[in-house]
This record gives sequence, C-alpha cells and structure tokens, in this order.
Amino acid sequence: MKMDDGQHRSILQRIAHRAMLQRGLLPDFSAEALVELGRIQAPAAINGEQVHDLRGLLWASIDNDDSRDLDQLTAAEAMPGGKVKILVAVADVDALVYNGSAIDEHARHNTTSVYTAGRIFPMLPEKLSTDLTSLNFNEDRLAIVVEMVISADGSLMDSDIYRASVRNHAKLAYNSVAAWLEGNGSLPAAAAAVKGLEENLRLQDKAAQVMKNLRHMHGALSFETVEARPVFDGDEIRDLEVEKRNWAKDIIEDFMIGANGVTARYLSSRKIPSIRRVVRTPKRWERIVGLAEEYGSKLPNAPDSKALEEFLTREKAVDPVGFPDLSLAVIKLMGAGEYIAELPGDTAPGHFGLAVRDYTHSTAPNRRYPDLITQRLLKSAMAESSLPYSNNELDALAKHCTKEEDAANKVERQVRKSAAAMLLEHRIGEQFDAIVTGAAEKGTWARLLTIPIEGRVVHGFEGIDVGNRIRVELIHTDVELGFIDFKKIGLSIH
Repeated sequence: MKMDDGQHRSILQRIAHRAMLQRGLLPDFSAEALVELGRIQAPAAINGEQVHDLRGLLWASIDNDDSRDLDQLTAAEAMPGGKVKILVAVADVDALVYNGSAIDEHARHNTTSVYTAGRIFPMLPEKLSTDLTSLNFNEDRLAIVVEMVISADGSLMDSDIYRASVRNHAKLAYNSVAAWLEGNGSLPAAAAAVKGLEENLRLQDKAAQVMKNLRHMHGALSFETVEARPVFDGDEIRDLEVEKRNWAKDIIEDFMIGANGVTARYLSSRKIPSIRRVVRTPKRWERIVGLAEEYGSKLPNAPDSKALEEFLTREKAVDPVGFPDLSLAVIKLMGAGEYIAELPGDTAPGHFGLAVRDYTHSTAPNRRYPDLITQRLLKSAMAESSLPYSNNELDALAKHCTKEEDAANKVERQVRKSAAAMLLEHRIGEQFDAIVTGAAEKGTWARLLTIPIEGRVVHGFEGIDVGNRIRVELIHTDVELGFIDFKKIGLSIH
C-alpha cells in the first residue's frame, strides 16, 4: 500500500505502538504510575553526612544533540606524575524511583527505553528521566560518583565510589565536541562560557585515549558499524542518516567502560551480588576465521580477541570505507550480549568484545533497568544496609532483562525496517550491491552498501554466508510489516 508522504510519522507511530504490544512491552504508563508521578514535584533533596558536595567541579554532559535524559556527567583533575583523576557522576534515579513502586514496576517490566522512528517509549516518565532525575544544565542533583585514578599508560591505579551532589555546568553534544577535538571546528560556545572547561575536556580526551590504547593492547575489539536513523521533513520521511563514531563518543565510551568495571569490582570486593553484562566466546568463531582468510589473514583456531583485534585494525587501515561492513559481519558472528547474576564466590564470564572480565551496566539508570538495579545494590553496599534483592530475584531479573532487551531491539528494528520500506517502496526493480549480514535456517539477510538498509534475500540465497558481498534486486516491500525482500542476481561487482 502506497501512502501520502504526510502520513509517514503517524503510520510509524502506530506501527511502533503495535510492535510494543506484540513483543509484550508496555507502551503506556499505568494509572497507578501516573498517580505516583503526580506526587513527585521536586528533585531528590540533597542532604546527609555521606553526600559530598562536588557542585563546584567542572562537570559537563556530552551526549547526542537531541538527548534530554542525561544520565552522566564527567570531569577530570590533573595529578602528579602524569596521572589523571577521572570522575563520572551517574544520576541517582533510585532517590526518586522506589523499588516496588508502580513507576518501578513499569520500568522492571520493559527494562529499557525503546527508541523508534515513530515515538520514544521511555522506561521512566519523562517528568523524571528528562527533568527531576536527569543531570540537567545548571541544576543541583544527587549522583553516584565513580572516581578513577588513571596512570600515564592508561592503567587504573586507584578507584572509589561515593554519593555526591553535582551541577552540570555545560550541556555539550558529541558532534560539536568531536569537531573541535579533531580540529574541524571551534570550541562549543557552552564550553567556552565556563572558565577552565576547555583544558578539562583536553585532559579528559588525553586520559580516554590512553585507557582505550591499553584496552586494545589487551584485545578489545575495534568495531565501527553503520547506525542509521530516519530524517523527517515535517511528518515526511526524507532520508536515512548514518550515525558515525567520533572522538567525543569515544571519550564517554571509555569512561563508561572504566566506571562499569570499577562498579563490578566494588560490589564483588564487598561480597555483594551483581548483574553482569557478558559477551561469551563467539559462537561462530570458525566462520570468523574463514572470513579473515577471505581478507588474506590467518586467525588461531581457538577464539582469541587479541588476534581478532589485530586483524580488524589492519583492515580498517586498508579499507576504512568498507570497514563498517566487516565490523557488522563479525558482530553478527560473535552473538548477542546477555545479563547474568554473579553471586559472591561465582566467576561470571567476561565481555569478549571489550576484553574485560569485570563488567556491569551502571551508568544509564534513567534508560536501563539493570543500571537501576546496580545502583540500588551500590547504595546498599555503601550504607552497609540489607540488600534490595535476593539472589534468586537477581537471577530471575538478569534473565528477564536479557529477554526484554531483545524484545526492545526487535521493536526498534521493526520500526526501522518500516521506515526503510517507506523510502524504498518506489524503487522496486532496482539493483544494489550488498553484504550478507545473517545466514541461518530462518533466513538470509543482506544490507545494501549504498543505503544503510537491511532486507531478506528470498531468492538465490543458497551457499552464501555472513560477510559475502552480493548483487541484489529489490523485489518487494511491505511498510506495515517492515518487509524488504531481495533476490540475489550475482556477486558484487565491487
């Protein structure tokens, strides 16, 4: 069915709402949650002897241009001997969202905010996540601060976690900060307005780079995928815009990886259970080995993250344009991450892709429920009070969060595919170069190289596997179902 262009946004909103229900997710907050929300009129009060006053530090947020749910702030302090103290402040969401409340029950059910082209389905009501529990510009807020002392070689020398009051002095965006750091733009006005922030950001960048270099020496993988989101002109979808990695995103990523590791070890050292984020040994390593051979590289027969990282680094240098396609193929072959409960005395698997063993999710409690669980565990550890969850409850929650995160990803993917089908429905019969992104009994998928759109190969898929480059013809689209169907007509000519 063809539709008028002006209908695009409303159609995607309807598709997104339906997809949420189909996947067992709640698109709307309950009446009980809204009544609770009506009683919350102010941010959590800042008081107590154990809350440090750090509002004077040069805190700033760096996030997407349109982000309104600000979960973390960062700051840095130079120390003798080339060391740098990195501070990450994470919004104290638990101070307003009580365990077992109606608002918490909604968050526990969905476990994550769901971001679709039609509509955002926030895990917490926006009155909280974008205001009262968000680390907003020029507002005093309660936070959990993770402090890390980083040596000149990027290693962690010391760490601590404590409660603090903080104040965001500059709301910054990835793209403008990255353009400045990379020498392609001026210092963003919001940063220039704060005395000392330019030097502080430079210091953060320096620390992040040595942290990243050390992780990659230990085998952390350098991925670069093509993330695309629809661009609207009014209510009409006009294009798909590719979101690329940049220098500023890397700073935040490296600090969050560091903070998540510190958090996991903090809980473990106090014999407190935790929910870990793990990526097990790749399920299809033999295919990753075969893929590397196609690029003229030899990988060991047993999974080896360091050898894989060396291969990825070489290929990025040789073919930076085609590298996202190789990245995507390897990611698909590695398998998905999952949440598991680590009880005192247990040893959870590590995170293969990050080359770290101790890893939890803790830095986005406005948007992810595992982070809110972790925050409650942290606060009970700091206060030496009784735990908010039993071991059995944590185990069940970890499984539930993995399942619902998968459901949320499927909702987002389905709406992306409906948006892509809208863009392609006038192009039936056209031919494209593509890379195979999935090959299993349930079907074979390929992503176009010229437009970041994935579809199913319904004819001619025999004998092709993840990473193969093929030539396809678009034969069918269905906006309602998000179907995009191709037939293979040969190997890619490039």
